[in-house]
Amino acid sequence: MPSNSRQLVVKLTSGAESPERLSQAFTVAATAVASGARVSLWLTGESTWLALAGRAEEFSLPHAARLADLRDAVIADGRVTVCSQCAARRDLTEADLLPGVMVRGAAAFVEEVLQDDAQALVY
Repeated sequence: MPSNSRQLVVKLTSGAESPERLSQAFTVAATAVASGARVSLWLTGESTWLALAGRAEEFSLPHAARLADLRDAVIADGRVTVCSQCAARRDLTEADLLPGVMVRGAAAFVEEVLQDDAQALVY
């Protein structure tokens, strides 16, 4: 992760059924990465599917950046995590996810957002 002292934790709670919310969360996370912030993007609910190869590539929203590019930027210079319960409900393990994507639970999310230097956004 970049060395900026601030951390942005973005939690996405929806998937392709809410395309603008989905795109906004990824756009904010990737923009924060590009600006040097430490970024942790949490995928929960239907957004969990975006941690699988090919899923972000299928998404399209007029006037929005390509979702796969945004996702790849966050994976490369930030952290992407899938909610453990959400993964289990979809019969997914870390082996099913893109390289660099982790599965972690609510305790890890709470630990991240309670850090003194953290800013949490939920979409």
